[in-house]
Amino acid sequence: MYSKRLYAGWGDMDFNAHMSNTAYLNKYGDVRMMLFAENGFPISELAQLTIGLVAMRDELEYFKEVNPMQELIVTAALAGLSDDGSRWAIRHEFMRTDGKLCARVTSVGGWLELKARKLVVPPEDMLAVTKMLSRTEDFSTLPSSIKAS
Repeated sequence: MYSKRLYAGWGDMDFNAHMSNTAYLNKYGDVRMMLFAENGFPISELAQLTIGLVAMRDELEYFKEVNPMQELIVTAALAGLSDDGSRWAIRHEFMRTDGKLCARVTSVGGWLELKARKLVVPPEDMLAVTKMLSRTEDFSTLPSSIKAS
């Protein structure tokens, strides 16, 4: 399973002194971009290809508090994919180093062609990075993001 070790920084905290909801969303985005960068698609390459990942829905579930400067393991697994690869669902779990689940974000999105501002099927080598993720137990086939013309 793909994972990264991150820390809950000072700027990630809310008034209650635990990690804010937006911090979870920012960190899962970082992990997703690390996945693509490590597999040949750093941000500079995505910009050159004029394609990017776009989230269309995020579901965030909380289980345990995360405190300032706490080390976290953030995973990424494939929860769904359309047959053409244009739509994906990636599940990120935030765990303490003792293995306790703190939060889970399931993000559904697609691939955005940055100049045309429309959803597209990604290049095959980019799609291969998505497909290399381990699948969740509840993996499902998603509808395509491409509208019939």
